Amino acid sequence: MAFMIAQRAFIKLYLLTLVEKHHGYGYEMLETMKTSFKEFGYTPPQSEIYRALHELDSEGILYREKRLKGNDPKVDFQEIVIYRFTDQGKEKAALYKKQVKADLDRCLGILHKAEKDNY
Repeated sequence: MAFMIAQRAFIKLYLLTLVEKHHGYGYEMLETMKTSFKEFGYTPPQSEIYRALHELDSEGILYREKRLKGNDPKVDFQEIVIYRFTDQGKEKAALYKKQVKADLDRCLGILHKAEKDNY
């Protein structure tokens, strides 16, 4: 068992929550996470975001859907990839989040003990 939660697991947790809230694309999710964690001095690496999305796709939790970014195909030519849950994706995501929650609880316990013992 790892000492602390792995960065990729942490990122996947947030990506799943972002997909639950709305159907997003990679860059949009990256920017949302950057904003969310800026005050803590953490910027998720772009490469890790896309690796995590690829893993979630490979694991059958998410699938990729290409579409044009704008609403007018005559004007908007930028293609984006939207991530959505597969048929079994929501159930798989819930199980994954439950596993990560157990790791987070363990890590928080370690951090709280370290804080209490040393400060």
